[in-house]
Amino acid sequence: MGQSTDVPALRRGLAILRLLASHAGPMTATAVAGELGLPRSTAYHLLAELAGAGFVTHLPEDRRYGLGVAAFEVGSAYLRHDPLEALARPLLRTLVERVGRTAHLGVLHGPETLYLVREQPERPQAPNVTITDVGVRLPAALPASGRAMLGLLPAAQVRALFPSAASFVNRTGRGPGDLPALRRQLAAERRRGWAVEDGYVTAGFASVAAAVLDHGDRPVAAISVTFRHECPGPRECGRDWPVLAGEARRAAADLSTRIGGRPQPPR
Repeated sequence: MGQSTDVPALRRGLAILRLLASHAGPMTATAVAGELGLPRSTAYHLLAELAGAGFVTHLPEDRRYGLGVAAFEVGSAYLRHDPLEALARPLLRTLVERVGRTAHLGVLHGPETLYLVREQPERPQAPNVTITDVGVRLPAALPASGRAMLGLLPAAQVRALFPSAASFVNRTGRGPGDLPALRRQLAAERRRGWAVEDGYVTAGFASVAAAVLDHGDRPVAAISVTFRHECPGPRECGRDWPVLAGEARRAAADLSTRIGGRPQPPR
C-alpha cells in the first residue's frame, strides 16, 4: 500500500501537540513554526485544524496557542483504564481503614468529574445516601475531587471548560456560580494544598480531596474522602479538615509515584 498523503500532515499535527505539551505556557504560531521547521502558513493551517477539533485552544488576545480540552481528555484516558484503577484500589482500601470514611477515585471528563473507584468502611458511620458512586458524573466545579484537579490546570483550560455562568450547576445553594468565583476558590485551594466541599453535592455531607499528578505534573485523577457533616446554618462552616486531607494527600502522593509522577509538594 502506498503512503497516504495525509500522513505527513498527521505527523506534523502530532509534532505540534508534543511541542505544546513540552512548553510551560501557550506559544505563538511563529514560535511553533520556527521550532518545528514549518512554513508559517502550514503552522497556522494545522493549528486551526487542531483548534477546530478541540485539541488546541486559541487565545486571541495573546495571539498564542495552548493545549485544548480534547488533548487533556486523550492524555488522561490512558490512566482512566484498568491500570489506574488497579493501582488506586489498594491505596483507597488502606485510606478507608485509616480514616473510617468512604473514599473515591475520580477523573476529569470534560467539565465533569467521573467516579471510577469507591471504597467504603465495613461499618459506615452514616447511611449511604450520597450519589458519588462508581460511574456517576458530577459538575467538576462542585465536588472537592473535581476542583482538586481543576486547580492545577492552566487558566485557559478552566475557562474553556466553564465559558459562561450557564456552565455552572447549583445543587444545594452552595458552590461557585461563575468563573470568577471558581477561580478565587481554586486559588485558595492551591495555596492550602487540598480542596474542600461542604454540602455542594449532597446536603449534610462534606469531602476533602487531593490531586494525583503524572510525570508532567498534570492532574490525571483525584482521591477524595467523603463524610457526614452538617453546618448549623445555611452557610458553609469554613472548616478544612486538615487531618483527613492529610490522609487523602498521602494516598494521592502514593498513587502519583506509582504512575511515574511526582506528588504535590507539602504545604
